[in-house]
Parts: sequence; structure tokens; C-alpha cells
Amino acid sequence: MIVIQRNKDENYTSIRAIAAAVWPIAYSETLSQEQLDYMMEMMYSIQSLQLQASEKKHRFILAIEEETVLGFASYEFNYSKKPKTKIHKIYILTNHQGKGIGKALIDFIVNEAKERHQKGLILNVNKRNIAIRFYESIGFSISNEEVIDIGNGFVMDDFVMEKTI
Repeated sequence: MIVIQRNKDENYTSIRAIAAAVWPIAYSETLSQEQLDYMMEMMYSIQSLQLQASEKKHRFILAIEEETVLGFASYEFNYSKKPKTKIHKIYILTNHQGKGIGKALIDFIVNEAKERHQKGLILNVNKRNIAIRFYESIGFSISNEEVIDIGNGFVMDDFVMEKTI
């Protein structure tokens, strides 16, 4: 049985391990190795994750089965001062995808968002990421496109997807 719980590890060990395992598979055909390395450091260093939690108020949750962390998500309430919850990250170990873990993480976020009177969810997804089909299957739709300069000469070329809750 999958259990969703809040991350309590200040070093974000499980989150960093999942990102390191999933990112090369998910993005190797989309991003250069140089950009992958840059983004991993930018987004998943201990210092960056601590900053996301403390200053940006991102909440991190883990999907756990029999003491093994299989996935995680992070999210933020009242994104851009609107009653929307932004899902910043959601990753599942590749060999556990398609088992309902992503949906369980999003369901947990939906319940928390509803308790805080949020009206919808919003997320960004790379335009070439196959996860777009998953998001559409659970009620998200593309609302916008966005190219984000992340520094070092790199950009993220994303769809913005939204879902009313």
C-alpha cells in the first residue's frame, strides 16, 4: 500500500536520490547533459531544496511503500497570490510509474488545496515530456506556453497546465 507523507529529512536524501535516478531517463532526449547537470544542481542541491522549503514555502511530500520512497512532489499554495496551488515537482521512480503513485500524490495535494480554499492546480511540463498524457488523463489541460530563462544560457520550454478543483 502506498502511503503519502510529508518529507521530514532536512537533507532531502530521498528526493535527491529520486531526481538523480529519474531525470537522466526523463530528459536525456530533451536536454543536453550540460543542462541536466546544471538544472540538477540548481534545483536539487541540499541548499536549493532547503531554500525552496523555507523561503518559497514549497511543501514536499513522499510516496512510500514498505519503507521505500517511490516518488515525491512539491507544491505551493496561493501561487502568484491567486487561489491556485502550483505543483513545482512530481517524479516517480521509472520502474514504478503507471501504478497510481502520481495520482495518489496529486490527490493528496488536491485535498490539501481544497482545505485552503484553492480553486485550481497549475503546473509546468516540458513540451516534449510524455507526462503530458498523464496530466490530461487526470483532468489537466494546457492553458499557456512558457519559455523560462534559467540562466547559464539555458531555457525551459514548457506548457502550463491547469485543473479546476
